[in-house]
Amino acid sequence: MATFFQSVRQGFGRGGNNKNNAPKSPAQAPQPSPSPATTNMPSSPSFPNYAGADNTVANDADAPKYFFQEKYAPLNVRGNFLTLCACPKNVELGEWLAHQIVEQYRLLHGMLQVIQETNSVTGLPICNESTCPTMSAGRLTYTWLVDGRAAKISAPKFINRVEKWIVSKIHDPVMFPTEKVNGIPETASMRDATAAPAPGSSGTSSEAGAPSGANGATADEWIGQSSGFPQTFYKDCQGIMKQMFRCYAHLYHAHWLNPFWHINKHDILNMCFVHFVTVAKYYQLVSDKEMEPMQPLIDLFIKQQRVPPEALNGGHWAQQPAAA
Repeated sequence: MATFFQSVRQGFGRGGNNKNNAPKSPAQAPQPSPSPATTNMPSSPSFPNYAGADNTVANDADAPKYFFQEKYAPLNVRGNFLTLCACPKNVELGEWLAHQIVEQYRLLHGMLQVIQETNSVTGLPICNESTCPTMSAGRLTYTWLVDGRAAKISAPKFINRVEKWIVSKIHDPVMFPTEKVNGIPETASMRDATAAPAPGSSGTSSEAGAPSGANGATADEWIGQSSGFPQTFYKDCQGIMKQMFRCYAHLYHAHWLNPFWHINKHDILNMCFVHFVTVAKYYQLVSDKEMEPMQPLIDLFIKQQRVPPEALNGGHWAQQPAAA
């Protein structure tokens, strides 16, 4: 019998370039109506006329951050993403986190394709070596290890390496196993029925690579153990989510206006990002410090309860019963 993770991963392209993996709304949403024009917002030319035509540096640290303003932060769905985030009681947590990683990458990949599509006139994508010479988010520049040293590389190179790295992780049978394991995976409902020791709510990391006390984790117990995931699995998930966040930060700071605002897809970007932040906070997968480049927008979504209160401060761990 296939595991839960194996069943949800079917159809995920190994190359990471399957255009059938475009992001979908959790509910069938109507097509967005054009946002009202304002006197101080740049005009929105049609996509063929402007895409890739401007070779100025896209990530101007001093440019207005419209995406931090509430009137430019709409979503195309109602409610929040808690129901898509919380682990079902009959699913082992490791398999559920693996599913969340695959889903978050699918959504991010769809957004990255928007800036990677080659313009037929210029022969260049919107995010290219000239417009994005570094992988930046405002005044912050992310680096990549080159020959053991932190080096600044262009955003398209950085994103390409991140995508290849994530896909290699997802399809590594050791890191993300899909084969049936011996025994019965331990699920939340089984732990409740047997009154197994429950996790605490601390947000610090343990040797097992999970929040201290999470699922009773010790050096010999870890998230996903019963489903065959390695002891480093939780830390691997944190590493993948951190790199995905950096891609989102670049999309907003360098490309929110061109192309997402111009093609009226900024609300889809918001939807994907809110979903990502909900998962990241609910399972403590990305630190608050790492999220600082996007904190004003995150605060706005928290205020609107788009990021639900249950997800804050590690909602999954906080909602577990106290240890006996």
